[in-house]
Amino acid sequence: MNKSQLKDAVSQASGLSGADAERALDALIETITKTVAAGEKVTIPGFGTFEARERSARTGRNPQTGAEMQIAASTAPAFKAGAAFKSAVAGS
Repeated sequence: MNKSQLKDAVSQASGLSGADAERALDALIETITKTVAAGEKVTIPGFGTFEARERSARTGRNPQTGAEMQIAASTAPAFKAGAAFKSAVAGS
């Protein structure tokens, strides 16, 4: 499902117009992005938690040459699925 299909599904499920559903979806994505970028968690009960996780510096290898190289520490976005979401996907 792409963003346009998601917008249509939200519009149908909520009774919102397509434009209103798109604005709501855009606002949700923007809010989650800004909040996680600021270092805070976003928890949606039953669905999951969005957060930023720190990755420590490590040694890696260049796949073409096999040479070792240092990979710098970084921050990456992460999502942890909630119990209800996990069960729905598992078909329970």
